[in-house]
Amino acid sequence: MQNNVQNPKTQVPKTPQMNDRDFINDMLTTEKYMTSSYSTFLHEASHQHLYQDMLNIFTETQNCQRDLYNLMFKKGWYKLEQADSQKLQQSHQQFQGYASQFPYNNMMQ
Repeated sequence: MQNNVQNPKTQVPKTPQMNDRDFINDMLTTEKYMTSSYSTFLHEASHQHLYQDMLNIFTETQNCQRDLYNLMFKKGWYKLEQADSQKLQQSHQQFQGYASQFPYNNMMQ
């Protein structure tokens, strides 16, 4: 049995026209795309001042994306699956195993 975490859904009209959920979902998708593109730019920027300007824009865009996600969750248009504690512990142990293989970790010991 899956335990979902979800708020009650805010009802929207089911018509061919876009409704509030459609508009917010479209904005969220756009913000995600922009954040991803800005991230790529930041990886490749060589000019420090331009890098800093884009980092500020990236941060604003990321915050906007998070606000839209929170709004959709609040309205019940997003649901999350509650993590199984045993699977979470297994993933944690697996990550610790991977992390111990990183060269940086070996230099610190």
